[in-house]
Amino acid sequence: MFSSPLISSDRQARDVATSIEQISDALSSEQVLKSIVEGLPREVIEGVRRSLSYERRELIAILDAYLNAKNGDSTSLMTRAGDDPGAFLIVARIARGWSQKELARKLGLKEQAIQRYEAERYRSISLSNLLRVARALSVVFSAETRNSQEHFWPPSFEESPQQVQKVLKHAREHGWIQPNSSSDDSDINQLMRSITEHVEVHGTPSLLRTGLNVVDHSEDWTLLSWKAQVSRQAKTIIGSEKLQYRPLDVSWLMELVRLSRFEDGPRRAAKLLLQHGIVLVAEGHIPGMSVDGAAFLVDGIPVIGMTLRRDYLDSFWFTLMHEVAHVILHYRTGLASGFFDDAEAPHIDEMEAEANAFASSLLVPEEVWSRSPARITKTAEPVERLAAQLGISPTIIFGRIRMERKNYALFSDKIGKGKVREQFFVSKRLAS
Repeated sequence: MFSSPLISSDRQARDVATSIEQISDALSSEQVLKSIVEGLPREVIEGVRRSLSYERRELIAILDAYLNAKNGDSTSLMTRAGDDPGAFLIVARIARGWSQKELARKLGLKEQAIQRYEAERYRSISLSNLLRVARALSVVFSAETRNSQEHFWPPSFEESPQQVQKVLKHAREHGWIQPNSSSDDSDINQLMRSITEHVEVHGTPSLLRTGLNVVDHSEDWTLLSWKAQVSRQAKTIIGSEKLQYRPLDVSWLMELVRLSRFEDGPRRAAKLLLQHGIVLVAEGHIPGMSVDGAAFLVDGIPVIGMTLRRDYLDSFWFTLMHEVAHVILHYRTGLASGFFDDAEAPHIDEMEAEANAFASSLLVPEEVWSRSPARITKTAEPVERLAAQLGISPTIIFGRIRMERKNYALFSDKIGKGKVREQFFVSKRLAS
């Protein structure tokens, strides 16, 4: 399934056309859709249907933009390129009617070199070679200086010394910082460089979606530091695996939920997600950072980051399913900018409410929950019977009871305390 908002070749165009046809078949045929979503709760199926409808519309727009550019109208494709100079060069080549092979021949390169450059949006190319490509395409890049009072990027990061030291302490303890080889490469310089490089490629998480009143966090150094580190780990995984995320493939969702019944379920979940083109990275929260989980894109691949600030199995499984919901439901409608979630936020916006409902129904279908004695029980036995019936960990149901009743003293010994971090962070420390 095509993930980029920009088509750069006829082969990609054919792939997109195939994806559109497959999604159209699923949406127009109950039989085809049933084969994809069989076994999923009704509420989840409706969410998948809405997501596929949007995916189809977006793919049609992406394909139309490419075909129009090939026919001489590159307006829409140029809009999709935005202010990315690498994407601009791709659009310029298409608008000139050149194939990747033809551009390569004019530059004295192999076609594979242009394919690689364009796949990376020319980010790994030197400035001199970038300008060489631009000249071949009759593209002129210009630059201008701004008044020193005007603020663009990089962010000022005017944090208090205490906050800076807090982030640096976390970075040192968790292996973000390489041992200093020279006085010119201090810990703070390494950290600043990491954040700057990250923002240059991925931008800033400008909206922290934790409530109805979204907050500008484009200069939240703590959050940016954490996201940069999660993205760096994700890039390493993406680079070593041939990952492909397919929005049409949701048949594995119930398998993911049922992994919760295993003691090492969280680790198994990470492996299953990887098999379906989603990277899960556990990176401890920095003190003061109110984020439990996040979902965003790295190189077009969905990435789920989890802080595990609550070391409980019930919290892990709900947070994970909430972020998976964002991937499934909002792949084209928010994942590019990202979701950074606080599970304790008192109010939630429409997208967060949708993800909550999706996660709850996936873990315990509403039609089952509404009829179950476990919903009103004061003892553990009905909960354990329901968990066995659903094939999931009872910690999930105990956690739901505590949340719905707002009684966190209830079943406090049944939610898998201390069972999550050891599966991610202990192994990470041993590996380092």
